Amino acid sequence: MDLAKKISGLVDEMQSTFIKYRRKLHRHPELSGCEEETAAYVAAILEANGLDVERHVGGHGVVGVVRGEGSGKSIAIRADMDALPLQDEKQSDYASEVKGVMHSCGHDAHTAILLGVATILSRLRGEFKGDIKLIFQPSEEETPGGAGAMIDDGVLQDPTPSAILALHVMPELPVGTIGCRSGEMTAASDKVGITLYGRSGHAARPHQTIDAILVSSHVISALQHIISRRIDPLHPAVITIGTIRGGTVANIVADKVEMTGTVRSLNSAIREQLPDLIQQVIKGVTESMGAAYDFTFTKGNPSVVNNEKVTALVVECGREILGSDKVIDLKEPTMGGEDFSLFAERVPGSFFRLGVGNKKKGIIHPLHHSLFDIDEGALAVGVKVMVLAALRLLKKKDGKKRDGKKQ
Repeated sequence: MDLAKKISGLVDEMQSTFIKYRRKLHRHPELSGCEEETAAYVAAILEANGLDVERHVGGHGVVGVVRGEGSGKSIAIRADMDALPLQDEKQSDYASEVKGVMHSCGHDAHTAILLGVATILSRLRGEFKGDIKLIFQPSEEETPGGAGAMIDDGVLQDPTPSAILALHVMPELPVGTIGCRSGEMTAASDKVGITLYGRSGHAARPHQTIDAILVSSHVISALQHIISRRIDPLHPAVITIGTIRGGTVANIVADKVEMTGTVRSLNSAIREQLPDLIQQVIKGVTESMGAAYDFTFTKGNPSVVNNEKVTALVVECGREILGSDKVIDLKEPTMGGEDFSLFAERVPGSFFRLGVGNKKKGIIHPLHHSLFDIDEGALAVGVKVMVLAALRLLKKKDGKKRDGKKQ
């Protein structure tokens, strides 16, 4: 039987199992660094399918290895496991049972898909030689996150994979599709911390004070001028202040405001300029208003850069197993950040998007939304593409002979 058809048949038979995996995870989300029960659940399923399993890799990370019939190359597939601090407001029997914690970024789906990959590959061991390493990563939502910690713990060693794959759900794409592109797929993601110092006093006597809240409003507004007037408009960048804390009561002028934010960029040269540009703005505003400041800029994850050859193979597999019209050519990268970039810096990789939207079912909400959900038919799509791509990568020649000469 044709391999793609065989994979599709096996996945279709087990689709309800993959949905069960996802719903279990969705009901019991765990925040970054707290994925203890999730990791135990993952490890138990991997062991039940006969995989070699290693726990506590880079924290709560789990690694399972599917070994084929005979020696060969190694391929890796990664999924993230952590949830977000958000209240689930869905009305469904699989809504989060943990107050204030929710899988609103689809990591439950990513984990369920990789568990599905493990389940299918365990039944296809006779179809391939070599190893497929399944990496279940904690703490993707944090910076620094779980990818770096797992790498430090040797996840890309013994054996070192020749390629690595990952996916991310995308509600803007309809279920039954995937989205791919070579080159930059996500933005670099960095953090800023800003503390503004004024002088408190009575709200009825503002001339005797330095209003830190007023200063903060000018800083926030002025920061946007960096994007509109200091950065080449052909190279996108984003500065977002996500938290702001200051003041105690209505009739006291605040003497301190603390802010945190995120900075996204696609161009490496602009990424290097942004800390100085941001500090120039903060310094100018605070000096003009008689305030003071502290500023920190913490580098996070670089851009995910997809390998051209690995991505071309994913596209080819997607077209074969889903149909040519179901593989979407993504023209632009996203300004979202992803620590899969740390894997892709070391191993040729491809990170693609999985369509999970379904307007007819009301599945329309974006990532990080309290009503976020997926069309669970996407789980089978993800498993099919991942399994076929991994097996094709194992069989793909690396273009060199043992003596180093090209074939």
